[in-house]
Amino acid sequence: MYNIISKTKYAYIFSITLTMLSVVSLFVWGLKFGIDFTGGTLMEVSFENNIPANQEIEETLKDLNLKSLTIQPTQNNSILLRYASEDDAVNQNVFKKLSEKYPASKELRVDYANASISNELKSKSLWSIFWAVAGIMAYIAWAFRKVSRPVTSWKYGLGAVIALVHDILITVGAFSILGHYFEVEVGIPFVAALLTILGFSVHDTIVVYDRTRENLLRSSNKETFPDIVNRSLNETLVRSINTSLTVIITLLAIYIFGGESIKYFSLALLIGVGFGTYSSIFIASALLVTSYKLQIK
Repeated sequence: MYNIISKTKYAYIFSITLTMLSVVSLFVWGLKFGIDFTGGTLMEVSFENNIPANQEIEETLKDLNLKSLTIQPTQNNSILLRYASEDDAVNQNVFKKLSEKYPASKELRVDYANASISNELKSKSLWSIFWAVAGIMAYIAWAFRKVSRPVTSWKYGLGAVIALVHDILITVGAFSILGHYFEVEVGIPFVAALLTILGFSVHDTIVVYDRTRENLLRSSNKETFPDIVNRSLNETLVRSINTSLTVIITLLAIYIFGGESIKYFSLALLIGVGFGTYSSIFIASALLVTSYKLQIK
């Protein structure tokens, strides 16, 4: 049996360091928001034959210096162009460039993402994450209400939430660095990825907590609380790792072969799932033991 709880100090140092670096990155560089949050234009253009390669279209539009340009192929030989501009003259120039290079191309639609609507989306995204975390904490505290010894039930919820905040901050910090150095933007899919990370991470944590509850109810008075937590971690360790590995392998396949439109969505999930598994094993349960040790002093 591995003595996982004995590694708590190193896990705390590692996690606090990464979390602090993420917070510093967010304060210094922030996130590079896409047009979902800043406003811009969505243009759909169809082509007579095969869709040109993204690099070819980018080269065609290079002289217009479009900010936050993304190109997404769709069905029926068409593409979706997204860029941070609401100027109709810019939109006309975009289609003019494309029609000169591809005479048979047709403009199917042009939609605008207004900046005020984008700010509202940003606010709603933050609130959705907040309420998801609050709901998770309340549910865990309720689910473990019958286990009041030696740690009160609300501390299970608090431990899970701290682990979740840890996972989210590290993922957001990673995208802050990617945005600063590699111009990686975040939009609504990134928020969806964060909410998915919350669900996956807490699912793994609850499995460990549930085994701890079972072992507490069946344990003798001779076994200490840290020993029970450590035994519970060992009993669920293989399951946690195997479950996460199957998800990570799938996400790697999506990241490598899924195309540009979902590349960074899958990358966010990869980071979040990886650290979610780590925090479920080394942080969430360790916080229970730390809380127990503090209350018996």
